[in-house]
Amino acid sequence: MLTKADDFPIHQTPEPIAFSGTDRNFYDRYFFNGYTKGGDVYFAAALGVYPHLNIMDAAFSVIVDGVQHNLHASRFLNMERMDTFVGPIAIDVVEPLQVLRVRVAENEHGIKADLTFTGRAPALKEPRFTRRNGPRTLMDITRLTQNGTWEGWIEVKGKRIEVTPASYSGTRDRSWGVRGIGASDPQPLVPPMPFQFFWLWAPLNFEDRITLFHVNDDEQGDAWNLSGVMCPLGRDAKPEEMDRVSYEIGYVSGSRHAKSFSIFFETRRGEKTRIDLTPKFNFYMLGIGYGHPEWSHGAHKGDNALGYEEFKLSDVTSYAPPHLHIQAFSEAVMTLPDGSTRKGCGILEQLVIGPHAPSGFKDILDPAK
Repeated sequence: MLTKADDFPIHQTPEPIAFSGTDRNFYDRYFFNGYTKGGDVYFAAALGVYPHLNIMDAAFSVIVDGVQHNLHASRFLNMERMDTFVGPIAIDVVEPLQVLRVRVAENEHGIKADLTFTGRAPALKEPRFTRRNGPRTLMDITRLTQNGTWEGWIEVKGKRIEVTPASYSGTRDRSWGVRGIGASDPQPLVPPMPFQFFWLWAPLNFEDRITLFHVNDDEQGDAWNLSGVMCPLGRDAKPEEMDRVSYEIGYVSGSRHAKSFSIFFETRRGEKTRIDLTPKFNFYMLGIGYGHPEWSHGAHKGDNALGYEEFKLSDVTSYAPPHLHIQAFSEAVMTLPDGSTRKGCGILEQLVIGPHAPSGFKDILDPAK
């Protein structure tokens, strides 16, 4: 079947663009977040394409006055991957790798937005993520991450919020490849292998630069994907990948969420930088589909489905799923090799399931002491 994308010179195989290899778990996704420097307003958006499920879904979530509002949408893809809209939620690529637009049209739940993201620095390609459980591929993806500013507006239940580049920054990512989507495989791998996933991701905005850190550890605490990047501002700026990257984490007692977090960068020249994060509040990733019990990524909700929920952050007392996966809005202090400091902010995304020896975790969800 030919689709709109076939008129662009983007083919990677002899197949039409509608066909993404043979793995039913192939996906293609946009993610965005934005926030004020003080965290007074926080928003996030996502749009996912699942070619072999023939589904596209999207979500928009905003925290204002201590309440997280989550708008979810899903529709049949009809094999047209270029039509990046689901119900009232749409993503437009205005200028590739630099300017994108997120729109939420009028809907029955009173959440609307028109927001434009502009990169403060180049989009950064993260190292490829490949993870297997015995013979089965759990994850094989590529991601790009970019920090930027936002301009536009959000409306929540009749309250309009003006968004300006001077006040709002944030991050976007694009990822594509293979990961678990939609319904779970009814036949588990044999012999059974306990699930373990340790993921920390921290894109940060400072006045004169951006930084990016992420780590995937195995159960022993050995990193199978680790990266640190520092980059000055400007679309043509040259990012510097760190030669050595490490971290220290302190947990909130009784949870798997960070109380404190420090990142350590070292260049090939031996220059050392330290970044200390102080988490202030949690954005719950279920708001844009991650681990949502009903609106998970790729779920079959029927054509043109729309859903909504809201909750007070103060009412969430559990760290267990679906509240385990979070992005903690965090204040950041960077200490450079010359001893000078920079203040900034960003997020610390956390998803920690299963054993992790350095943290003292031995079971699927045992908490920190």
